[in-house]
Amino acid sequence: MNQQKSILFSLGLTVLCAGCVGTGPNTQQGAVTGGALGALAGAIIGNNSGGHNALGGALIGGAIGAIAGGTIGNSIDQQRGTIYTSQGQAMTNVVVAQPPPPPPPPGPEIMSPQPSPYAVWVPGYYAFDGQQYGWIAGRWEVPPPQYHYFVRAHWAYRGGNYVYIRGYWR
Repeated sequence: MNQQKSILFSLGLTVLCAGCVGTGPNTQQGAVTGGALGALAGAIIGNNSGGHNALGGALIGGAIGAIAGGTIGNSIDQQRGTIYTSQGQAMTNVVVAQPPPPPPPPGPEIMSPQPSPYAVWVPGYYAFDGQQYGWIAGRWEVPPPQYHYFVRAHWAYRGGNYVYIRGYWR
């Protein structure tokens, strides 16, 4: 019975702490999944060791699993870009009197075959990091549920200045 309580405690702790790991959906999902699997593995190993320490094993396994899963998920979020689903979420604190012009696109984009009937082509665009532009190549992406098209990153005129808005799903 104590083993079940320790596993449930570790899983609950992992779920509560997962929101602190990062802001991207893959970061959070990776932390929760890694924490759950780590807690389970740690509880089993801790219980089967000489000291029968399922709680300690679950806590350590959960923490290590959450960190590893969150790190892997964060890597995926960094590759894909965090998913924003509104202009408010995508708005940055980059405010300028006149936005710097982006360089010309690096060349024509080559659109690969659509990997899924649900995938939407997100055309390449320049993202501004507050100091310079960086090219984000076009790619196929399955939108989040209930979203249908991608709004490219752009500058929006607000109160006498321009605010940079990251790309988001609508």
